Amino acid sequence: MKSRLSRRKALHLGATAAALPLVNIRSAGAAGRLSVALWDHWVPAGNEAMKKLVGAWAEKNKVDVTLDFLTSIGNKINITMAAEAQAKTGHDVYAFDMWSVHEYADELDPVDDIMHGFIAKYGKIGRAYEYLGVSDGHWRAIPVAWGSAPLTSCARISMFKKYAGIDVEAWFPNHPSTPAASADWTYETQLKAAEACHKAGFPFGFGCGSTTDSNQTWGATFGAFGADLVDAKGNITVDSDNVRTALEYAKRMVPFLPSDTVSYDDASNNRALISGKSAMIWNPPSAWAVAKRDAPQVAADCWTFPNPRGPKGRMVPMRPYFFGLWSFAQNKPAARELLAYLGAREQMETLTTAVSGYDIPPYASMADFKIWEQVEPPKGTVYNYPIRPWHDAEYYVTGSSGPPDIGVQAWNRGLIPTMVSKLVSGQTIKQSIDWAKDELEGFTR
Repeated sequence: MKSRLSRRKALHLGATAAALPLVNIRSAGAAGRLSVALWDHWVPAGNEAMKKLVGAWAEKNKVDVTLDFLTSIGNKINITMAAEAQAKTGHDVYAFDMWSVHEYADELDPVDDIMHGFIAKYGKIGRAYEYLGVSDGHWRAIPVAWGSAPLTSCARISMFKKYAGIDVEAWFPNHPSTPAASADWTYETQLKAAEACHKAGFPFGFGCGSTTDSNQTWGATFGAFGADLVDAKGNITVDSDNVRTALEYAKRMVPFLPSDTVSYDDASNNRALISGKSAMIWNPPSAWAVAKRDAPQVAADCWTFPNPRGPKGRMVPMRPYFFGLWSFAQNKPAARELLAYLGAREQMETLTTAVSGYDIPPYASMADFKIWEQVEPPKGTVYNYPIRPWHDAEYYVTGSSGPPDIGVQAWNRGLIPTMVSKLVSGQTIKQSIDWAKDELEGFTR
């Protein structure tokens, strides 16, 4: 895919001083020094596991490694990223989230050789990763499990049974199954379940604010209806039958959303589930994990499973992470070896296990990590969190129907959830489409 992102685009977040290192891993130093910046994992055990892995690699390869964990709070990791790209100095290896690989593609060394080896060994990688990781025909970073999390359905088992007459454990059992078992989990079924649970006082925790979670939820919904706002060439296609069909579905769903849906932030859906006020949300197992600590009776009643099927398939919203090599890195040979090490199955399984299965690896062949069978309560609650062959699903990136430079603007603007929020406020489908068309025309000028 040819990237249309450049420094002329309004994508950079600005510059600030680089963060001080949090971890120094010392070895004999025969192969030089290496500086690595990674996302500060929300599960503390993840950082500790990463330190051990990098430490073992550093000792074996005689490299002195400085390992920094940079928080996403206040966009610190992104601000530091922008500062290093501008100054052309800083870390050797850096963690990139979603659109940032394309944003900094010109400052990243291609890693095609490493990726071709991984694909030959682990199998084809999904389009979501190619869309975000390939620029100008080259892999610019290595997709990893670290921080990569889809927003799958997480429902209260008892509420679905009592109010909607649905047994989610039968649809998606905690063992190998067939597509036939979950054939009834469609968007129409979700709508009927939302109505029933709303009537009982437990609405689905779907937000329509301009947030990451809302982008994911409604973006994947539009994707499942084939409701593309732009095509691969950047032509605006928002005024289409598929978009109208998706908005008609959203309009039918709107009466059953929480009363504060427009003001939802990325923690609102988590709070709704943990407090016992919501029958279902779309989220990684982070909400379940907090419930396990603070509301164990809620956690023991949760089941995670893929999103509904639409006319164009079952789209699971995904937010991948990548590890990349700056073109100005001082120790490229060691950096490339570390990337090949951290992107391998053995290390990804170790790290995913450390965070109780929160992180999802990029290869379908790695959906067999044992951790997802072991997490409880209840037993098997996140077994269906990674996509499995019988799910007949695929990971989806909101905005991926068009070029990345348009997709990122639609994402940052919260274009799709805002279209839905306009229906919440009483505007018509035509008004919502007209507004989006005007926004897109501004993106493409």
